Amino acid sequence: MLRKFRLALAQLNPTVGDIDGNTARIIEYVERAREARADLVAFPELAITGYPPEDLLFKTSFLQANVEAMQRVVAAAKGLAVVVGYVERGTDLANAAAIGYDGQLVDSYRKMYLPNYGVFDEDRYFRRGGDCPVFRINGTGVGVNICEDIWYPVGPMVVQREAGAELIVNINASPFHAGKAAYREKMIATRAADNGLFVAYLNMVGGQDELVFDGASLVCDMTGELIARAPAFAEDLLLTDLDVAAVFRSRLRDPRPRQENPTILREIGQPRLVPVSDFVPAGREPLPPAAPACRPEPVEEVYLALVTGVRDYLGKSGFGKALIGLSGGIDSALTAAIAVDALGRDNVVGVTMPSRYSSEGSVSDSRELADNLGIECWVAPIEPAHRAFSDMLEPYFQNVAPNVAEENVQARIRGNLLMTLSNKFGWLVLTTGNKSEMAMGYATLYGDMAGGFAALKDVPKTLVYDLCKWRNRHGRPAGSAAGPATQPAIPQAIIDKPPSAELRPDQLDADTLPPYDLLDPIVKAYVEEDYSYEEMVAMGHDPAAVRQVIAYVDRNEYKRRQAPPGVKITPRAFGKDRRLPIVNRYRPV
Repeated sequence: MLRKFRLALAQLNPTVGDIDGNTARIIEYVERAREARADLVAFPELAITGYPPEDLLFKTSFLQANVEAMQRVVAAAKGLAVVVGYVERGTDLANAAAIGYDGQLVDSYRKMYLPNYGVFDEDRYFRRGGDCPVFRINGTGVGVNICEDIWYPVGPMVVQREAGAELIVNINASPFHAGKAAYREKMIATRAADNGLFVAYLNMVGGQDELVFDGASLVCDMTGELIARAPAFAEDLLLTDLDVAAVFRSRLRDPRPRQENPTILREIGQPRLVPVSDFVPAGREPLPPAAPACRPEPVEEVYLALVTGVRDYLGKSGFGKALIGLSGGIDSALTAAIAVDALGRDNVVGVTMPSRYSSEGSVSDSRELADNLGIECWVAPIEPAHRAFSDMLEPYFQNVAPNVAEENVQARIRGNLLMTLSNKFGWLVLTTGNKSEMAMGYATLYGDMAGGFAALKDVPKTLVYDLCKWRNRHGRPAGSAAGPATQPAIPQAIIDKPPSAELRPDQLDADTLPPYDLLDPIVKAYVEEDYSYEEMVAMGHDPAAVRQVIAYVDRNEYKRRQAPPGVKITPRAFGKDRRLPIVNRYRPV
């Protein structure tokens, strides 16, 4: 018997704490799914509260509002089934998925595997579930589980398969890092093929504090073949017709499940089959053929993640404009391009703040960049303030050799100027430092580190160059100054010039730091992968450079702890991902 099941995956961008706004958006997508005659529409993990709600979960009023919102979503789902992530409030809290049908709550699934590593703290808030229900919806066995549950080869999904699941709907709030989407897609295909059923992986999209969720929801059939994929970094309603009758035929030819130990499955969780609705032929037209959305290539996906993170941090925080200090260097140029793509050229203002040590190109390159991007560029020379600081400090600095204090006062003047403009106009300052500089402490506390959000905080310097080159292949934003839109947005002179803080005559980054193509792999090995000194030297890294990186990274933890949040794009970013004590006498070398 031909048995088709129409699935709708609502890839949404919720805002943490905006329960009413999130709920209204969810109900809007319920209506769209009903119009498309879907049998079931699913929404991401904790879609009602937004993810991660963190210590909002300690507020009983927040919990109650979230339960009431879930009930409104279920009531709105007349004529179809709905799966929506929320916080279940019983004797304890559960990260749960409510399953509703035709306006009535059927049951809830409680997440079983609670991640407590990296950026995750779910053991702090939730109790794990113990049941593995399967819901018979329109005659199809649908197993619902949540995010981490599907990463285990022998987990809730296997128990649900044995209880009659033909389709697994896995709802997620899975944060982005570079390369994760390809790995995740391979894992989902493997789960589908190993268990001989359809797997629908639904991911959240959008930015929340330092996290970005990339969406890219997908559906694989029982052979592991990709049959549908939603776009990355965009809201979408992904509709798919599934030939669920083919699942049984496929399983007849696969002996692997027959060899599994039933005792192990019982130890994972308790299976339950929940009848919801019998199969009724829908009499609807098949969906038109549609190719899966393309997955962005590696540098592009990072750029899109940065744009998403900046857009949502400002938008969800209520800031209308961004303010950026333009130095004429590559980091501030890339930050400005990202801000324009995130917010629009009318919502970005650049400020160039030349000093006695600034090269002529610092100002002219900043003006050209601003013209290319179509943004305002204010010029505020800092020489008057620099002289005033020198005069004020002279009684205390006389007879003491000059050092970085005199250099850093310039950065602090610039930070003060930007923060004063921010205070005056209500715009958010985007800092421009990259991960290489933050690792090495090559930044001035209360100077170039002053601001509200750090777009490049997790971007190594070598990747900064790759991102600029990628962005230039896509031309200038619409409405920028003279020149065709196909011309590069970032002046080539900015990309070509040697990096310099320009805080003293003829200064270059290379005077203080190893070349970035040597530095970045060592930072990655030490910060992201926790390699020891001996291991890094054995990998072929220069011993002196390795010792310098270890010393500089370790002694600058106090600086990074005071830095603004920024977009996470690597598997281990500074911040929640990497938690080291500030006061710490351990020295690896």
